[in-house]
Amino acid sequence: MEITLTDIEREAYKDSPVHRLDGRAKILATIAIIVFAVSLPRMDETNFMKLAILEIYLISLMVIARLNPLYTIMRFLSILPFGLAIVLIQPFVRQPFIESFTVYPVDLPLGITLTYEGIFFGMVLLAKYAVCITAIVLMSSTMKMNDMVTSARRLGMPAEFTLILSMMVRYLFVFWIILKRIRVAQKTRLFYIWNKGVPHRWILEQVAYTISSLFIRSYEQGERTYISMLCRGYSSAQKVYVHKNKIKNTDILFAIITIGVLLLAFTA
Repeated sequence: MEITLTDIEREAYKDSPVHRLDGRAKILATIAIIVFAVSLPRMDETNFMKLAILEIYLISLMVIARLNPLYTIMRFLSILPFGLAIVLIQPFVRQPFIESFTVYPVDLPLGITLTYEGIFFGMVLLAKYAVCITAIVLMSSTMKMNDMVTSARRLGMPAEFTLILSMMVRYLFVFWIILKRIRVAQKTRLFYIWNKGVPHRWILEQVAYTISSLFIRSYEQGERTYISMLCRGYSSAQKVYVHKNKIKNTDILFAIITIGVLLLAFTA
């Protein structure tokens, strides 16, 4: 099943208590959870209980937000491989902060050894990584892209970064349409990336052509857009207007609950 950017953005347009929270509260809560998870000790058996409390809290918020389970799982799995490779090599690496190692009784080629401490450290990394991904998926699924940029600007993000992000969000869907047109053109020519009847080198060349074509079209689109902005009075001193938004009682309650969950995890 293919999930597009439109499907992901549609989740942010749902109406729920989590969606109605102020974006600043959700961004700060996400940062607090990530910092707490990352700052936990490297080798501590209580880490799993603390991270489990945070994961249960995040999953509960997803249930309250009525997020599509399929989209949530697919987004989680799409981000997981970026850190999974680092986790998988830990059982074979002897980290300098570990004083002693216990070799796992298994014979491996090339003199590679597997240690209990490496396995434990890898499991801790995986648990931390899972909590961080869940927090990011929750925030991005309950906030519109423009609202995310606006909330970051209210939190004090420099105007230059806000302008770049707002332009990226605005034209991200345009570039997605360009990529979709390229893929439709390839399908009409019976191109299938997993086709075993053609050489792998030829498939890699076609993928490379796709990436280069997308890059060229994106560059041309960006140049046309920039010229249009200059014709409409844009300059480097341009400022992005951000309307004021007051913090509500529900946002304060959400912040208190999040802090309470962090304290509960800290004392677990």
